Amino acid sequence: MGKTILVADDEPFVLRSLEFILKKEGYRVLTAVDGLEALEKALADRPDLLLLDIQMPRMDGNSVCRQLRDHPERKDVYIVMITAKGQEADRLNSLESGANEYITKPFSPRKVITRVKEILGE
Repeated sequence: MGKTILVADDEPFVLRSLEFILKKEGYRVLTAVDGLEALEKALADRPDLLLLDIQMPRMDGNSVCRQLRDHPERKDVYIVMITAKGQEADRLNSLESGANEYITKPFSPRKVITRVKEILGE
């Protein structure tokens, strides 16, 4: 089994499609439907990469990102924010929260896979 990726998004279609394409590429995929679940799984399962939606119930992606950056054992995990919000202010807010990158929806699954492989050095 390959590296582990946590995908957190409250939109079922986005979650299922990312899970499908990442598993097809050989990655172990964890999923979360809200921010609190994403934080819990990121701390417990220690994924190599997070694909994190900003707007989620119970805790938004920026809050999850900040909490992970404050955690001594998870502060270096690579985080890519995925969101429908394409405004520059939203992008800057995510980067200030500690995200490494920012992808706007809709996105090309092929481009996501290419970028994931680059990030993970594959």
